Amino acid sequence: MKQLLTEEKVFKDPVHNYIHVQDSIIWRLINTKEFQRLRRIRQLGTSYFTFHGAEHSRFSHSLGVYEITRRIISQFERSGYKDWLPEESLLTLCAALLHDLGHGPFSHSIEEAFEMDHEDWTCRIIREDTEINAILREVSPDFPEKVASVIAKTYEHEIVVNLVSGPLDADRMDYLLRDAYYTGVNYGTIDIDRILRMLRPYNGRVVVKESGMHAIEDYLMSRYQMYWQVYFHPVTRSSEIILRQIFRRAKELYQSGYAFGFMLAPLQELFQSDITVERYLQLDEALVQTAFMQWTQEPDEILCDLCGRFIHRRLYKYVEMENLDAEMIQDIRSSFAEAGLNADYDLEIDFPTDLPYDVFRPGDAFDSKQILLLDRQDKLREISEVSDIVRSISGIHRGRYHLYFPQDKLQKALSCLPDPVAAIFAK
Repeated sequence: MKQLLTEEKVFKDPVHNYIHVQDSIIWRLINTKEFQRLRRIRQLGTSYFTFHGAEHSRFSHSLGVYEITRRIISQFERSGYKDWLPEESLLTLCAALLHDLGHGPFSHSIEEAFEMDHEDWTCRIIREDTEINAILREVSPDFPEKVASVIAKTYEHEIVVNLVSGPLDADRMDYLLRDAYYTGVNYGTIDIDRILRMLRPYNGRVVVKESGMHAIEDYLMSRYQMYWQVYFHPVTRSSEIILRQIFRRAKELYQSGYAFGFMLAPLQELFQSDITVERYLQLDEALVQTAFMQWTQEPDEILCDLCGRFIHRRLYKYVEMENLDAEMIQDIRSSFAEAGLNADYDLEIDFPTDLPYDVFRPGDAFDSKQILLLDRQDKLREISEVSDIVRSISGIHRGRYHLYFPQDKLQKALSCLPDPVAAIFAK
């Protein structure tokens, strides 16, 4: 049951103009310490090394996802669609607002380094003894579990999950618009007003009115371009590689009994793989960067060097290769070791891939990853059956191999490398 504020609250937003908060539960959730922590987590991780404007936070993104979801639900309720249950509006809004609650510092990089999942942490924060949990329980004792089940994609009504996490969800629409705005590129400038007007609740999921197909094509093309021009930018990948290596080296040192000159309790518990929700919530980018700055003074040369590179943006350089097999990789690694380089830390091979859209094949059943168009006869067709543009970008797009290395170290060792290996890095 919604509890309306006596006066609507608004946030001025560069992407959506205004974000409207009308429900007291939403307003109180925004003001919890767990949600305010998202101000201290960048939305795009280390992309600020590449695009200097990419300083926006998970906080602003989460508000944007909430606002898009609110607009969709308002449209559903105004139109009186029988496939939408108004009693699930608050649940959907809460899940949209809180969907990124569990992100750690630098988002996906720390997840890869410690084999964590931010959605698991989001659900823990919602379920355990937190300010968020206390507010949600005021709605009903089982309401925190319902919100967590939407985020975990196990909630019984797929349409609710669809709005928060799906091929055409509020999360993707906001991050495309917001990331494009803050990185200064034009790829993510989708016609969101048109898209939202074309969405319909139908047979338990969100579909698109067929006349809105061209706006969806533009959305999918924007996503395709943003991944290859922004999210997979090779300079950003370089900073992510160094970040992961810092975490890996620090964890190795901790587990070997190394005596750090500087250590913070949340990081210590993280290295022990036994971190509580309370400690996890203390992890933000300011804390991690403080540790990195201190670790530039550590006696361990590898950790010291990596932290200095990250703090002062001395990133790894890269060369591109069309083809690279296991034998070639082993030859390069062996050559690095023989030349006095550390093949575990002075060489990283990256091969980014993306699935722009999961194409439908005749005979398949529609699944939750596909965008369905609703025609004038109320029949559903999967978008790649109708759109040549969608078919053209569907399937896994493979990039080139990128070999990352510290150029200053490699230059000193270049004469010690066999000619075929040296030729690769002398490009």
